[in-house]
Amino acid sequence: MTEALHIVGGGMAGSEAAWQAARRGVKVVLHEMRPTRGTFAHQTDHLAEMVCSNSFRSDDDEQNAVGLLHWEMRAAGGLLMEMADRHALPAGGALAVDREAFAQSVTEHLLAHPSIRVERGEIADLPEEGRWIIATGPLTSDALGQAVARETSAEALAFFDAIAPIVYFDSIDMSQAWFQSRYDKGETEEERTAYLNCPMTRDQYESFIDALLAADKTEFHEGETAGYFDGCLPIEVMAERGRETLRHGPMKPVGLTNPHAPDVKPHAVVQLRRDNALGTLYNIVGFQTKMKYGAQTDVFKMIPGLEAARFARLGGIHRNTFLNSPTLLDDELRLKSRPHIRFAGQITGVEGYVESAAMGLLAGRLAAAEILGQQASPPPRETAMGALVHHITGGAEAKTFQPMNVNFGLFPPIDAKGGRRGRRDRYKAYTDRAKAAFTEWLDAQARDAA
Repeated sequence: MTEALHIVGGGMAGSEAAWQAARRGVKVVLHEMRPTRGTFAHQTDHLAEMVCSNSFRSDDDEQNAVGLLHWEMRAAGGLLMEMADRHALPAGGALAVDREAFAQSVTEHLLAHPSIRVERGEIADLPEEGRWIIATGPLTSDALGQAVARETSAEALAFFDAIAPIVYFDSIDMSQAWFQSRYDKGETEEERTAYLNCPMTRDQYESFIDALLAADKTEFHEGETAGYFDGCLPIEVMAERGRETLRHGPMKPVGLTNPHAPDVKPHAVVQLRRDNALGTLYNIVGFQTKMKYGAQTDVFKMIPGLEAARFARLGGIHRNTFLNSPTLLDDELRLKSRPHIRFAGQITGVEGYVESAAMGLLAGRLAAAEILGQQASPPPRETAMGALVHHITGGAEAKTFQPMNVNFGLFPPIDAKGGRRGRRDRYKAYTDRAKAAFTEWLDAQARDAA
């Protein structure tokens, strides 16, 4: 009888790690503190609950690094990608999901697996023995976070993450808003109309920026010095960087035509994306915020079409802790000082749902191979997963280490073979090389397990 693998945290990384290990014949105990101990951000006790957004970002596996990561996870039999595909919503070229149905399906699959046992309750300290994966994500409990800090003899690095608000569709004024994906992107009519758009004139935009800058914000406690991850900046922080910043970011008006006034070019556009399959909920894209609740309703109701908006959830902000992984983890995601413990997910310094789940997938596979006495190694650096692992376990500069999304800048350069490649050709070369290398890695794993 093989020893059990214990996984702490039932988010994206922990859920995927449990699935991968169990599919290889390892008994898994998945420890999730909710609902025994909740967090301000989670709404349910489901595993793999999506908190910040309902999007897995681009699904283009030939021109986009995160789309390539989708491809690798599907090739590796990832549960989260299977459930995301099953509960996908129209989102142009992105993969967005009905977050409630997605989390419920992941939970049902994990609970139904005969090799997985879910235990509810907090793990407050680092275990002394056994095989463990810590995948507690950005909302690691204070007790466990302090235990990690004691073990690593250093303060955990941290930054602040913000959450975007969600609006009830039936409270949106469709005489002002319209359905259209930017540049009509998408192969089907449903995809080409995946976003709701609310236009602003110059005066409306300027008034909105004024209100945004003047609104009451959440203040940090004394001694909290964490910064922000640039991929998830609160809108008021963006506005503070310049009045035009939002108009060139989440509120850019390009690629859109207002059918209510086709000859009038909006000065700015607020986009909303469907948040559930019923189409009853829409989240405001890129509108993560640290405004206080009362201020949010006042400011967001200034958006044309949202004057009578009702909010299913307002935005929020939370502290996100992560390891200085380049100094603390080996290339198999093991804590160097306690190699019986692996880390996975956002706590390792990757950013994003997909990246977190991918690190869970790897940790689960590597831990299972170790328990079963099989060869274990991370994927080659030419793959998306391998590039991420290399970055967080040694490729990044430890002194300036910050959370990172997957991107082609993490991959070994492509040989131009005598001439300069255009960007599309270069990205296609990256993805072709990665797919071949990842397939070879999967085949080698299968041979070792036979």
